[in-house]
Amino acid sequence: MDPLFFKLVRVVNLTARPFHERVGREHQLTLNEWRAMAVLAAQPGLSATLVADLTGLDKMAVSRALAGLKRHQRVQRRSDPTDQRCSRLYLTAAGKALHATVGALGRQREAELFAGVDAGELARLSDTLDTLIRAVERAPDSGAADQTV
Repeated sequence: MDPLFFKLVRVVNLTARPFHERVGREHQLTLNEWRAMAVLAAQPGLSATLVADLTGLDKMAVSRALAGLKRHQRVQRRSDPTDQRCSRLYLTAAGKALHATVGALGRQREAELFAGVDAGELARLSDTLDTLIRAVERAPDSGAADQTV
């Protein structure tokens, strides 16, 4: 029997794997670009550091994702009016349109994946994942778990 942590990683990998074939290639979008877009659609005006924190990606991966989104004019940076050293990130009109399209595909994929799981199990899973996220965020070295994979 696989350790629980390995099962979590495997589920993420198996569900993310088809992204490039189903969505990424058609829309010239990487999975990490999509993750950054999803966070910015939910919370416009974040800094790159907060995008990294909310996606769980490292800063270099977020930097590359944001560079790709800027190159395709899907994200724009604006100066923070209260701190000129910091910039805020926003989806452009093209970014918002792409987010709507890819988001609809994601919801369809989610419905397919969860079709055989009852609502009570999904609610418990959601609660458990929220608990795990909080635990990892509180851990003194949240990167330590990555070394076990």
